[in-house]
Amino acid sequence: MKNLDSLNSWHADWRDLRVVVLGLGVTGFSVADTLAELGSKVLVVAEKADEELLDILDVVGVPHLTGAKASGLPSEVIEFAPELIVTSPGVKPQHEMLAWAEANNIPVWVDIELAWRLRDKTSRIADWIAITGTNGKTTTVQMVEAMLVAGGKRAASCGNIGTPILDVIRDPEGFDVLVVELSSFQLHYLGRIEPYASAVLNLADDHIDWHGSYEAYADTKAKIYENTRVACVYNLSDAATEKMVENADVIEGARAIGFTTGLPARSQVGFVEDILCDRAFLEDRGNSALEIATLEDLAEIGVLTPHLMANAAAAAALARSYEIAPEDIRKALRNFRLDSHRIQLVAEKNGVRWIDDSKATNPHAAAASLNSFENIIWLVGGLLKGVDISDLVERYSSRVKVAVVIGKDRQPVLDALAQNAPGVKVIEIQDSETVMHDAVRAAMGECKQGDTVLLAPAAASMDQFKDYEDRGNSFADQVRIQLERI
Repeated sequence: MKNLDSLNSWHADWRDLRVVVLGLGVTGFSVADTLAELGSKVLVVAEKADEELLDILDVVGVPHLTGAKASGLPSEVIEFAPELIVTSPGVKPQHEMLAWAEANNIPVWVDIELAWRLRDKTSRIADWIAITGTNGKTTTVQMVEAMLVAGGKRAASCGNIGTPILDVIRDPEGFDVLVVELSSFQLHYLGRIEPYASAVLNLADDHIDWHGSYEAYADTKAKIYENTRVACVYNLSDAATEKMVENADVIEGARAIGFTTGLPARSQVGFVEDILCDRAFLEDRGNSALEIATLEDLAEIGVLTPHLMANAAAAAALARSYEIAPEDIRKALRNFRLDSHRIQLVAEKNGVRWIDDSKATNPHAAAASLNSFENIIWLVGGLLKGVDISDLVERYSSRVKVAVVIGKDRQPVLDALAQNAPGVKVIEIQDSETVMHDAVRAAMGECKQGDTVLLAPAAASMDQFKDYEDRGNSFADQVRIQLERI
């Protein structure tokens, strides 16, 4: 029986450690591949698995259970007698195998924990900047990475984004910094890490069906601040994030750094009129500020919104904590471009803007869009994941002219609109293969000069689309097709 506490290095003895890897997406495969390289005995259990990945596992000699044989708690897992289970983060703790592991005191990790323990594969051991939040994680992570690279650092974004983190830490050149996006699922299972800097960008209802309650979701997000070494970055407009910092057990000397879209005080990053300023990482922060960038610089990125300003301020705070110069941050911001489906201008014709924010898969993300525009024709709905959108509807009803409701969970959306926005015209789009065509056609029949047609569904997409990208692409395609007919 291995002592897992002793396995805190790539160079420790991982040989013959019996590990079950639960799930075989890109993350699960990276876990199995890494542990096989270390000489561990690995059994992969995955109900769904890509045949190409299974072929590679066969080549490297990793046995696997798939399909019906992998459901629940297979007898082969019990016979294997694992000393550790590494699960894909989306698997709920109530899964039969994980419940069995808990009952038998078998530790459960995710790939992040394994990567932290293995981060010394090369002599170039990277610092970690860890970022979470209900909304804006990916954009902020990408901004920080760009700022670090502009400042001459070898940096990579990973975790809940892009390349699996275990593939990154196995890079033979190593990195100076890893910018690690962490989902609430990953944080739920995560043990001890010691980030150089950490941030919770915001907090709102999301994944309540997975975590069981808002309180459990919030407590999970707060774990990111634990053991932070240098800077705990929080959102001045979200009191919950500041409370998390206050309650965190950090490494002595770590500072609390606020970010804001308003005026920054001492130890904060924010905006003085149209200038993004640092009042946190300079000697005379009580009386002066460093200019980082302007709103004109940020407008180079895309549609200038308060959400974009907040992400830029948070990213700048994290980059400044790593001593990246203001001029390098400004250069990175001017050259930065948002991923698709994040408040993306699809078209503008006859004074009407068509905006794709399909990435707004929860009410908090949708709020960022609704707060950015007036005279909105709102395409809303999908899978609500147990979240009530009544507060969102009530808060932004004055900005919405018409709501075009799509998705499987239409009735709760319709009820929320009826109760909280009785003055908003509602158009319900029935389920069909032409749902997005019908929704865009309905929006087109309602809009006029000065309006914004906004796809910000406040819900997940898998009821009617493959994913949020498919939903956004369908919207953009229909907008272009139907605008050509005008």
